[in-house]
Amino acid sequence: MTQANESEKQPTLLEQMGGVSGLLFSSLPVVVFVLVNAFAGLMPAIWSALAFSVAIGIVLAMRKGSVQPAVSAVFGVGIAAFIAYRTGDAKGFFLFGIWQSLVYGGGFILSILVRWPLAGVIWSFLNGQGQAWRKDKASVRDYDIATLVWALVFLARFVVQRWLYDEASVGWLAAARLAMGYPLMAVALIATVWAVRRSDKRLKATLAREEEENRAAEERLRAKAEADGEPNIYDQLLDTSTDHPHPAPARAEDR
Repeated sequence: MTQANESEKQPTLLEQMGGVSGLLFSSLPVVVFVLVNAFAGLMPAIWSALAFSVAIGIVLAMRKGSVQPAVSAVFGVGIAAFIAYRTGDAKGFFLFGIWQSLVYGGGFILSILVRWPLAGVIWSFLNGQGQAWRKDKASVRDYDIATLVWALVFLARFVVQRWLYDEASVGWLAAARLAMGYPLMAVALIATVWAVRRSDKRLKATLAREEEENRAAEERLRAKAEADGEPNIYDQLLDTSTDHPHPAPARAEDR
């Protein structure tokens, strides 16, 4: 039974992203682009970043790991490289990510305003949980806080990197992208876990309280029936099912 449960256990979000090594690999194309651009120019930097992203996918596939980080890196690097090629400027490599941060930040803010905080929605979807937390105002409030942290992370990325983009500082853009990437995401994840634990604890307590109230109501009905000298409805149902068992299906030779 334990082995069956372990085989059916779903991989965590971190495992789906390739683990810590997968997260690090997905950041390396940016470093490669900046270094090659500094020494060899824009076009070699574009091709080097793309080639490095593909190489990451091959390495992860040979290790039988998740190729999702590599696929995401190739897709993101491909769009960034295309923009850099069209603009003819290395800083264009970061333009897609800058505006992407603004869109994400706005989306998280909007989800708070419409009372569907994305921190709770996304967490419930990834973990296969329902939407029971939305019926609890305190849980919605906690997820609002976690969602606000995510929004601040994305908006901070946009403000800082947009300013560096206007200053045409490619090296500092790369440094800001790395420094404001996974470290800030870790802070937002901590806020999300905080909200999840508070919500789960509250919902479990509510469920236990409802079960206790149902048991108490059942006991009151039993006690009232006994006090009035009436047959217990639960025992009556049990006696009925015992006195009138379901007939056995007729055998073929009897039909």
